[in-house]
Amino acid sequence: MSQMPQQAALSKCPSCAEPVESGDLFCGACGYDLSVVPAPPQDHPTLTMTSSATGSATGSAGDGVGWPAPEPEGSGTPPAAHLPADLPGTDSGGSPLSEHEAGPQGGAGQQAGSGVSFDRPAEPEEYPLQAPDPRVAEIPENTAAPEEPAQVCVACRAGRVDSDGYCENCGHAQPRERDHVERESGPVAAVSDRGLRHHRNEDAFTVGRTTLPDGTPAVLAIVCDGVSSATRPDDASTAASRAAGDTLLAALPRGTHPQTAMHEAIVAAAQAVNELAEEPATAREHAPHQNAPACTIVGAVVTAGLLVVGWVGDSRVYWVPDDRGAPAARLTEDDSWAAQMVAAGLMSEAEAYADERAHAITGWLGADAYELEPHTASFKPDRSGVVVVCTDGLWNYAETAEEMSEVVPPDAATRPLHSARVLVGHALDGGGHDNVTVAVVPFPASPQGAGSA
Repeated sequence: MSQMPQQAALSKCPSCAEPVESGDLFCGACGYDLSVVPAPPQDHPTLTMTSSATGSATGSAGDGVGWPAPEPEGSGTPPAAHLPADLPGTDSGGSPLSEHEAGPQGGAGQQAGSGVSFDRPAEPEEYPLQAPDPRVAEIPENTAAPEEPAQVCVACRAGRVDSDGYCENCGHAQPRERDHVERESGPVAAVSDRGLRHHRNEDAFTVGRTTLPDGTPAVLAIVCDGVSSATRPDDASTAASRAAGDTLLAALPRGTHPQTAMHEAIVAAAQAVNELAEEPATAREHAPHQNAPACTIVGAVVTAGLLVVGWVGDSRVYWVPDDRGAPAARLTEDDSWAAQMVAAGLMSEAEAYADERAHAITGWLGADAYELEPHTASFKPDRSGVVVVCTDGLWNYAETAEEMSEVVPPDAATRPLHSARVLVGHALDGGGHDNVTVAVVPFPASPQGAGSA
């Protein structure tokens, strides 16, 4: 930082050495005229140098350093400027400096422009930069990253798909990620499809596998169907299926009985859906007539010798034995208007499900549900087979247990994913009026899942 120069002030009288103050013109003790004191010589900083112990040939022992002889007077050339580094010296360890370190030419040890030689190794002009990672592709400066290839329409196979998901050529809406989903986890697999009439897929599922405390394998499947008349049905089904699946995967390894775990899973799913309705009062001002998010739920847990099912709503579980000569069975009862009519003896099953009110559900998960009544049941089949967990998007086209048994492939136990695809295809071939979700779970559960090619 720069500062303005100042004249040095006297601290004591040159005559009697008595202290004087700044600004005094005469000494208060002896009367000495302080104004006649000459100005001090210009200050020059001094750099302390260390010489060898023996001195040099051109200087006395007391000097410590040998100064160069002055230029003769009258030579006509200005005297050369001598720098401190022009003299011999020693480093911090007492060793003499070499000529290239202390010579007048300024070697590697001399700092450019200062004339001072430092006793440290020479440093490169620049610190080397770390080599670039060869795994990272270099992009030249001012060059834009390559754009992703444009998506081609699945309908016309010619038009580009815009950012909204529609073809710029034919206007066809492109399938979204949730429009068709397939998953498998060991011996259990599931497929969900948007269908042919709905604009989005409001179904969701979870499949998984775990082990009981004794090492017995257990597999599970949860299927949820969003209530279309409610707001955000797709979010409701997703939240419910995840909550139920997570609860089962946590409870079963702890030793919770599968039927108890299923009950807890349905309660957790209901709570997850209820939380979707906990929004600020202004969130539903634009659609005050809509109901809170809602969905149905159905699930199955299969172990080595036990089959547990649970449900709320009208999604179903079917039992289909490998021996197709043995009878198949439907393991759930719908929470629907039609089921109530049949249970009350007011209508036959055929008459009730032919009525336009047949699929009006009387039980669901959601903040505006009348009362949560999880249904659970356990079975011990005496033979091997498969458990089909599905929404009404499938069973509308295979309603009875016998009809479901006819459309389930014979090798469903060894190829569950393939069988789930076949069942979804059966619903689509029948019209695909609703979202379709199917999970196929072989019974009994095996430690290692079969292939599904």
